[in-house]
Amino acid sequence: MRFGLFGTGPWAHLAHAPALAAHPDVEFVGVWGRNPDKAAALAAEHGIRPYADQADLIADVDAVAVALPPDVQAPLALRAAREGRHLLLDKPVAFTNAEAAEIVAAVAERDLASVVFFTRRLMPQLAEFLTEAAATGGWTEARVDHLGSIFTADNPFGASAWRKESGGLWDVGPHALALVLPVLGPVTEVTGMAGPRDMTHLLLRHASGTISNLTLSVDAPPAAEREDALLAGEAGVRTPPDQPWSPVDALGRAIDQLIAKAGGGPASELDVRFGAEVTAVLVAAQEAITSGRTVAIDTAR
Repeated sequence: MRFGLFGTGPWAHLAHAPALAAHPDVEFVGVWGRNPDKAAALAAEHGIRPYADQADLIADVDAVAVALPPDVQAPLALRAAREGRHLLLDKPVAFTNAEAAEIVAAVAERDLASVVFFTRRLMPQLAEFLTEAAATGGWTEARVDHLGSIFTADNPFGASAWRKESGGLWDVGPHALALVLPVLGPVTEVTGMAGPRDMTHLLLRHASGTISNLTLSVDAPPAAEREDALLAGEAGVRTPPDQPWSPVDALGRAIDQLIAKAGGGPASELDVRFGAEVTAVLVAAQEAITSGRTVAIDTAR
């Protein structure tokens, strides 16, 4: 499958470009970036062509891999899907429900393959844990703490303008939701509060009636950084297994799923429909925090 990469930031360097270059079933065609010099440098590193125009790269490939901010990714993804290109997107897929719905519709109308890159969800250890937990059932609560400290001199993501503006809700919130949604089901109501240093606290009511509790930040004090999760219920208390942090391996599995779907196989569990479900929760959470009230979500959307 011929892939074009859109984006030249840290995530493109750390995950997308090396994964595309290493995959045996991928022809890595070229890269486009908002900064032509950075696109030229990344292209030279991998022996591919830098493109000056999005349309030219879309025209030359079968699929697009996107490592761009959500507000830049969404219109690009919609354009590529409408031109019949498969989508490998980053999370969140969009900042608005309307944009996410347009992408879902374009993919469905053309029977395209799509995968949203929820990094750890693509690791087999976590996928197996969540499948087993969903089959077990009987959960009365779920808790996820995902607190990082990215605004330090040694963190390449600290310079990201959209992360500074949107914070942990939109950056690490998708990862937390990717843990609870497969087990507890769709979210019907959201309430939330935000405190100092981007500390975001959400309570989610799921269609099953179970409540999940998410604590999110990308600006926590370094000594308070943590990634913890648990499920509790009739089966006791379960925590996800330890797993390696290997974004290149995870993205390789995403590419496998994309190619399999394009060849007539099953859709990925992490396709754009799931990405739109995550966006809907984040939009509701933002409204809940801003308004100070509980916000309902239409699960029939």
